Amino acid sequence: MNSHKQTVSGSLYVVSAPSGAGKTSLVNALLQSTDGIVVSVSHTTRAPRPGEEDGVHYHFTDVESFQAMIASGDFLEHARVFDNYYGTSRGSVEAQLAQGMDVILEIDWQGARLVRQQLPDCIGIFVLPPSVAALEERLRGRGQDGDDVIARRMRDARSESSHYHEYEYLVINDDFDTALAELRAIFVAQRLQRDLQIQRYAQLLDELLA
Repeated sequence: MNSHKQTVSGSLYVVSAPSGAGKTSLVNALLQSTDGIVVSVSHTTRAPRPGEEDGVHYHFTDVESFQAMIASGDFLEHARVFDNYYGTSRGSVEAQLAQGMDVILEIDWQGARLVRQQLPDCIGIFVLPPSVAALEERLRGRGQDGDDVIARRMRDARSESSHYHEYEYLVINDDFDTALAELRAIFVAQRLQRDLQIQRYAQLLDELLA
């Protein structure tokens, strides 16, 4: 590490997208190609699925404990989806930011609004597919759902997509490598902002200007 470089707080990113836009694949590729980025691990009351690990995919907890965390104000955002609760721990996110990590929250537009109310400096990125036809092709390509479910997912995707204007950045996932490069560019540019660089390189700047 450069001896002149100081650790500064990381930045918080909210990444949202309609189902089938490729958000998760892009974020996973970003994590593999760029240092200093983590994805926040949500809490949930649903049971683990085969292959899921506690603390890796989710923090699995019971309803009573989750509701106690709500009452204590421990969540940046939380929601009930069908019979299960999901939430983002404020303490966990703030600890990772304090360590200088950039933190990604993969949440929907409703959760993004709640986070922005508490942490207005968070950076919003919305991922869209290149076309309606491409989105439907991707949803059908999973081979898991019938026509009725596909139709509902398409309606949900249109509804989710209508909130893109609430985000600072818009990435169109047509060519995956191009979309990944654009996503990474957002993180790199944020780190190069003058005020953050002044904090990182305060000693160097003092020496240069002495």
